[in-house]
Amino acid sequence: MSGPLTGVKVLDFTGVVSGPLSTMFLADQGADVLKVEPLGGDITRRSRQPIDEAGEFSALFVSSNRGKRSISLDAKSEAGRKILLRLIEDTDVLVQNFRPGAMERLDLGADQLRSRFPRLIYVSINGVGEDGPYASKRVYDPIVQALSGIADIQAEPVTGRPRMIRTIVADKTSAIFTAQAISAALYAREKTGLGDHIKVAMLDAMLSYLWPEGMMQYTVVGKEATTADPNLRPDQVFETADGYITAGTISNLEWKGFCDAVERPDLIDDPRFSTPSARTANGTERINLMGALLKDRSSEEWLNRLDAADVPCAPILRRKDIVGNAHIVARNLLAELDQPTVGLVRQPQPAARFQQNLLAPLRPAPRIGGDTQAVLRQLGFTDADIERLIAEKVVRAPRRSV
Repeated sequence: MSGPLTGVKVLDFTGVVSGPLSTMFLADQGADVLKVEPLGGDITRRSRQPIDEAGEFSALFVSSNRGKRSISLDAKSEAGRKILLRLIEDTDVLVQNFRPGAMERLDLGADQLRSRFPRLIYVSINGVGEDGPYASKRVYDPIVQALSGIADIQAEPVTGRPRMIRTIVADKTSAIFTAQAISAALYAREKTGLGDHIKVAMLDAMLSYLWPEGMMQYTVVGKEATTADPNLRPDQVFETADGYITAGTISNLEWKGFCDAVERPDLIDDPRFSTPSARTANGTERINLMGALLKDRSSEEWLNRLDAADVPCAPILRRKDIVGNAHIVARNLLAELDQPTVGLVRQPQPAARFQQNLLAPLRPAPRIGGDTQAVLRQLGFTDADIERLIAEKVVRAPRRSV
């Protein structure tokens, strides 16, 4: 195993996406992540459509849990909790995303464990925080989109009807915030010798995510009513004769380049568009005009013209086109690996590339309890002990591969 987090041991109690994705990023960077699953496995193994005959894997699970090991046990049983405590003794980071109070009922809460293991970095992820009137809500991604302003920023320009982003943006953004916070806590522990309790609420993460440009009109206190909402203008999706492209004209040079590319030099000094502030103030008119000018030629021709004029632009790829896109192929952004019981699967390479701490090739997601026996042996359990724990349904080992 290689990567900047080699040697870091992570105990992953998380399910669904926000937690598993955050610990998967750590595994990509070399951490030894042991996923703790109930006897039936993480629920996302069966969400959407299964991709193997045994029903252990969904595409969502594979893409949120690659590179981990798995132990499957009954955490509510006395024997199961004893196993977990022995694992925690040698753990650097524990991550859980149960509803507030669940881990405390298992005697595995942050205060309970950190009093015994002061170097432990304990991470709690939840939907909307542990206090406030919404604290007891059951929360999934759309709930956070609704509360954070994301659905409002996506609203239909004409009707004002809020719309959800059609991907679980709150879960995935929270995962990135969490992975970064864990790295910061590991760095701090190197200096102080002490762990920490990190709390990440998905709502908190999405407010931070949205704020820089999404909440500009609410940034200056007392001037909210006089600041125009920059998000009311149309999006920058432009239809061409054979598809869709996007293009941006923030700077004066980019606006001039666009006008030259579409053979409309008269627009360069048009007072509505001649400065960045004017182009922002007249954003709807500008974008509608750009859309009208781009309709009569092919995407390829417009992209060539815009690139030649140094105007930011790109084709809008359909998802089916991403795998074969020339740029993505040239940069080797996707990898193929063998997933047990499934076959060959495709995964994105880690976004962060390290020159000194080279990352190991991507590894598959684990079967349910695929490492239960190996982990218990490392803890000193005999084969007879392990067979007894399996028979008593304290732990689960994988079924034979199909």
